[in-house]
Amino acid sequence: MENSRHRPASQPDGTRPDLSGEVTRPERPGEVSRAELPGEVAELVGELSETASPSRRRRLSAAISRLTGRSRRAGWHGAQSGGRWLTSQVLAMAPRLPVRDQQTLRAQFPGLNPEELADALIRGSALAAAAVGASAGVAMVLPLPAAPVEIAIETLAVVGIEIKLVAELHEVYGMRAPGSMAERMLAYVAAWAHRRGVAFGPAGLMLAVGSPLRRRLQRRLIARAGRSALSLGPLFSGAVAGAALNRHETRRLGTDVRNDLRRRSPDQMR
Repeated sequence: MENSRHRPASQPDGTRPDLSGEVTRPERPGEVSRAELPGEVAELVGELSETASPSRRRRLSAAISRLTGRSRRAGWHGAQSGGRWLTSQVLAMAPRLPVRDQQTLRAQFPGLNPEELADALIRGSALAAAAVGASAGVAMVLPLPAAPVEIAIETLAVVGIEIKLVAELHEVYGMRAPGSMAERMLAYVAAWAHRRGVAFGPAGLMLAVGSPLRRRLQRRLIARAGRSALSLGPLFSGAVAGAALNRHETRRLGTDVRNDLRRRSPDQMR
């Protein structure tokens, strides 16, 4: 049966109000829309987090920077909307992140015990985040008006790397969040916001608009974007600063979550 909902009528200038009433403009060929951006970032983040090749890591992080040019209007909207846009993009990206389950991780890292496997995941994620920061810093040879867009995309990519890390650390310690994939990823977003393991509760309800957790998530994202602004340093100083800060912050987050999961894991309670 045909959908009875009517699409909003286009205006003479080609704009079209979406179902929420917001006016959007048609994308140019090759341009990434706001709806497509979370999926594009999630795919690149998945590959970047899992590669062990430094050259491939550099190529993938450069692809994330190139995404800035292809998502200029979406990024400008994000820069103008601040934390609200970043929050909505992170929540849209999270279910698309390719999270490896415990069996896959053990097959990819044979012979490692849980502690060694957690170390390997934290180290790989920190290197991936550093590569994004370095690439963003190099991209600052672009005209300054691109800078806010670069910060928004870099923040989204690094947060994606960290949420994927949080999810896989839960797999390592046998503490997968309950529910469907979408429900689990919401729980991991909440865990990222709190820098600890999943609090077993209704994450979907807790992340509702206006909720304390959603406000906390928004504040964390704004602070993360502020740190990404270090990539704006002159010449290549921004690349060095962005890489070092991202590596440190991602490693610290992974250590905080790992320590919390270690305390609460079933093996430690025996």
